Amino acid sequence: MARTTQIFCASTLYGVATLAAALDADRFGPADRRILLVSNNAANPEISPSVDTMDGFERLRSRFDRVLSWNEAIHPFHPVGWSPRANDTVLFERYLRLLWGLGDDRVELAVESIQVNPATALCQVFTGAPVDVYADGLMSYGPTRFKIDPLVGTRVRRVLHLDLVPGLRPLLLTEFGVTAETVPSDVFGKVLAELADSGVALPFPSGERPALLLGQYLSALNILTGEEEEELHVRMLRGALALGHTRIVFKPHPTAPARWSRLLEEEAARLGAELVVLDVPLLAEVVYRRMRPALVVGCFSTALLTAHTLYGLPVARTGTDLLLERLTPYQNSNRIPVTVVDALVPDLEDRAAVGAQRLDPSAVRLQELVDTVGYAMQHRIYPDLRPQAERYLRSRLSPHTWRYFKRRRLTALALPGGVPQQLGFIPRNPTVRRMARRARALKKALG
Repeated sequence: MARTTQIFCASTLYGVATLAAALDADRFGPADRRILLVSNNAANPEISPSVDTMDGFERLRSRFDRVLSWNEAIHPFHPVGWSPRANDTVLFERYLRLLWGLGDDRVELAVESIQVNPATALCQVFTGAPVDVYADGLMSYGPTRFKIDPLVGTRVRRVLHLDLVPGLRPLLLTEFGVTAETVPSDVFGKVLAELADSGVALPFPSGERPALLLGQYLSALNILTGEEEEELHVRMLRGALALGHTRIVFKPHPTAPARWSRLLEEEAARLGAELVVLDVPLLAEVVYRRMRPALVVGCFSTALLTAHTLYGLPVARTGTDLLLERLTPYQNSNRIPVTVVDALVPDLEDRAAVGAQRLDPSAVRLQELVDTVGYAMQHRIYPDLRPQAERYLRSRLSPHTWRYFKRRRLTALALPGGVPQQLGFIPRNPTVRRMARRARALKKALG
């Protein structure tokens, strides 16, 4: 009888921790061998640290029998840009089975972000292998980015995800009838506790609980300009100070330019704040456990929800209104994470809401909102959501909820809130467009 080998693909330490928690919770069946396949997806992997070299990885290493590198297997190609040609999949499967000593083993895959490489490539190479998808972030609550090859999608057995928003159901891969299964939060917390034993020193003695600012490097995604992202960090700093927090820790994105931290330090000195830049490669969750910040401030980072759901920390967001406006196209996969955080997490400038910390998904009818936005993003993949989207838009559109939708998108899908069909010619009429431009120019001149 053939052996069973489970291959777990991971590109981040957070992903490895999620897999470790799933294994500890017996979310995977028995196997003769478990292989962790690490992929360094950085733009320049040659000069960027891989997951298996990061502080804390060795504490998770024991869950796996071997650790292999996807980058080495497909060298000199980049993990994000390479996938096998259709006629070469059998050849590459033979190559990998020989390289990794798999022989005739029955292979099972566990991958993240199945819509893109390297997950897609791995699923294509091992054509007959059953697939489990694990998701550690808020994107799992959103729709699949685009139509997936049925030869891959029909092999997916389930979506494993952290219960970051209790009660909210993921949309990811439901078009294939895939069910969602949660990784227990308490087990995940124990795994993170293992990582918290790192010897890296943190600022501020125990008992001095600073506010923690989370950077995301959004300009790298072409969502904001570098100057706008710097201003976003300054808004976080000023908002925390306005709430009475004079000790501030800024955790920049690992690949963000160092000059952003210097500019923030200059602003903190001008405002009289005590700022420390935490530029060591630690998970935000490790910082939560060791530092217990008095407030966690971010834009739409998944770490905002882990702070509140797993650690009970106060959270606040800022900048989501700008991102909801800037995200293009409407189908941008970041739209659901931004929507969830904007609808659920209190605005940094709303002192009363930050103090109350009532993150109740049912109060904002979050499931209906996510399903409606998900349908507007990918209506061809989720046609069954249309009646629900129409009901939500007829009853819930308001000056506040309009921020989650675009009139042009609603018009294109003939949804409530869009321009009526008989007036649809207006946006395309050159005379009307010319008059609108003149009116905006006149308004700007008078203003």
